[in-house]
Amino acid sequence: MSKTLQAHLALLIVNLIYGANYSIAKELMPAYIQPFAFVLMRVGGALVLFWIVSWFFIKEKVDKKDLPRMALLAVCGVACNQLLFLKGLSITTPINASIIMISNPIIVLLIAAVVLKEKISFSKIAGIVFGVAGAAIMLLYNKNFTFGSETISGDMMILMNSISWACYVVLVKPLMKKYNTFTIVKWVFLFGFIYVLPFGFNQFTQINWVTMPATVWRDVIFVVLGVTFVAYVLNTYALRALSPSVVSIYIYLQPFFATLIAVYYYRNDTLDAHKIISAVLIILGVALVSQPFAKANK
Repeated sequence: MSKTLQAHLALLIVNLIYGANYSIAKELMPAYIQPFAFVLMRVGGALVLFWIVSWFFIKEKVDKKDLPRMALLAVCGVACNQLLFLKGLSITTPINASIIMISNPIIVLLIAAVVLKEKISFSKIAGIVFGVAGAAIMLLYNKNFTFGSETISGDMMILMNSISWACYVVLVKPLMKKYNTFTIVKWVFLFGFIYVLPFGFNQFTQINWVTMPATVWRDVIFVVLGVTFVAYVLNTYALRALSPSVVSIYIYLQPFFATLIAVYYYRNDTLDAHKIISAVLIILGVALVSQPFAKANK
């Protein structure tokens, strides 16, 4: 299997995980865990895992001159990204959050054009248009879609999170040519943990561990291990072989995967015509955005 194909497979797995995360994280907050405490748990748990893996398998030193960039990546990809996302999600709906995250590939394309001089080709623009259309059809048909004054602050936080994550995806790309994936994420999460500790410590001490049901523990493990540890590793790994624009457009698969989970697992939804149409548009969008990069590597 080629590295490019492995990268696409990694992104499929990442966005399947993220598709499930919207509802799972929403169920945990604020009923059992406050948002900033949850961020601290995610970052702290993943940090330990990253350093354990690196300690045993990855023996690589980091140039001191690269540490400031990793500290900046921690602001964009860990602190702002997770604090804004989970806090925003706690006061808006999963559907609203999914719709707002449609903006991410567009923001990534613009930042990559400025920072990495990535060409904005017609196929990329067309691919993003198809992706937006597909995701919008999927989400706007959902009965839980509701923008309004009650969710506006959470919606704005999700938008800021989208911009923050776009910055991370673009700025981490140059480091991928120099370091192993685990070397990058372990340092990014070390700085990130330092940043989120003041925000999450007080809420963390207020968690009532005794009354937590077993299902909540299961969901916490999924978010720490899957949504944080596995997803960050696979996302960063995919950037070795693919451009930031290609990596970001996979976000349009999240609402589709979330729907499939509802259809086949929870049995509270149906696979109808508009979902199939939206899936076709999203897949076409991914193919179009991927096309220029694939040609460049031949």
